[in-house]
Amino acid sequence: MFDTMVITKAVAALCGALLVFLLGNWAASAIYVPRNANAPQAFIIDTGADDVAAEPVAELTFEEAFEIADAGAGARLWSQCRACHALEAGRNGVGPYLHGVVNREIGAVDGFNYSGALNQAGEIWTPEALSAFIENPSVVTPGTSMSFRGIANVQDRANLIAYMESES
Repeated sequence: MFDTMVITKAVAALCGALLVFLLGNWAASAIYVPRNANAPQAFIIDTGADDVAAEPVAELTFEEAFEIADAGAGARLWSQCRACHALEAGRNGVGPYLHGVVNREIGAVDGFNYSGALNQAGEIWTPEALSAFIENPSVVTPGTSMSFRGIANVQDRANLIAYMESES
């Protein structure tokens, strides 16, 4: 049933179909791609949207954000921390417990083996220091074993610290 002629016809049909698709692609590119796509814009319609965007957005400092911090909003953010930390005193997990962490000495949890980066005797976890650490732990303490990516929003950090402080 399959002889040389049938195979030749099938290959010729496949090549013909590919040729039709290539010609169609070439024709569509010639018709639908504008020749002056990189030309400057001919006219501009003012919608007034630029006026709204021109006003600078005042970003809060951490001190201002901490004054208006909402511990309830920080409870939602705690779910990111709870995988490794606990708020119960003495219960260490992958990370040390965070009960009473605000104004506690850095690296002062007994029974937890800190990475070398957090063995800073005499320094205190002030709200400002916690905020800087939570923003990007690997930048603040190079060599830390904490692999958390950080929280960029200053208000979220303030809310989280207020929640940890209220739960302690």
